[in-house]
Amino acid sequence: MTSQPHDAPWQRPGEAPEPAPGRPAAARLVDPEDDLTPVGYPGDFGPTTVIPYQELNQGASPAGGAYHPLDQQEPLPYAQPQAAPRHLAAEPAEIEPHDDHDRHDDIGRRGTQNLGLLVLRVGLGVVLGAHGLQKLFGWWGGQGLGGLRNSLADAGFQHADILSYVSAGGELAAGVLLVLGLFTPVAAAGALAFLINELLVSVSGRPHTFAYFLPQGHEYQITLIVLAVAIVLAGPGRYGLDANRGWSHRPFIGSFVALLAGIAAGIAVWVLLNGVNPIA
Repeated sequence: MTSQPHDAPWQRPGEAPEPAPGRPAAARLVDPEDDLTPVGYPGDFGPTTVIPYQELNQGASPAGGAYHPLDQQEPLPYAQPQAAPRHLAAEPAEIEPHDDHDRHDDIGRRGTQNLGLLVLRVGLGVVLGAHGLQKLFGWWGGQGLGGLRNSLADAGFQHADILSYVSAGGELAAGVLLVLGLFTPVAAAGALAFLINELLVSVSGRPHTFAYFLPQGHEYQITLIVLAVAIVLAGPGRYGLDANRGWSHRPFIGSFVALLAGIAAGIAVWVLLNGVNPIA
């Protein structure tokens, strides 16, 4: 049995407020006859006698008297809200993953590139560290600081005693930093400056003869220079202490600055402390 709520104002059919946007609603018109309690209804547990509505219109009543409209007023029709049709119900839309987001995730996954950068970085760092230990302590057949100082003086460098400490200590420090992946652009740029000077010393020792292949060529120094340039431009990768820094996963302007600084430092040391044309 349906009835109109007591606290809701009465509304004529067709005057129901418009449903709120995004929340569709519907209503149906209720016949007041549906709200009439059948005459003789004794309760939920007794027999029910249903008297048609037409008999009431003919003057018959359950009590045997005449039917008076003033005694029992006919209820007015009203609109009863009901559930909206299924095709009008708002349903959550499934959001498909964006293609650009997936593409950026794929770009962020560098596969084995980080492992390759680790091998490249550690390989060059071990070579530089071993050379630094040879120059400092004479290990593995090295000449030590005394032999390095004499070699720099013979090559024409000024202040060879100070330069020998700077050269050996800087080469060892650059190698350690490269192995650890710490301050990688700066370490690779410093290694590049040392390697450029070694190449210039090797070239100036044999004037008018420049060969690439060993045993008389310079392919070893050139290969180390190429490795240092690659590390400066590519960055250290994520397997190192620089993993959370910008140059580890997206090197750009800073790498070019470090590369130019390393080349400029190597050439400046040669020009200011030696001044000899290496190819003359």
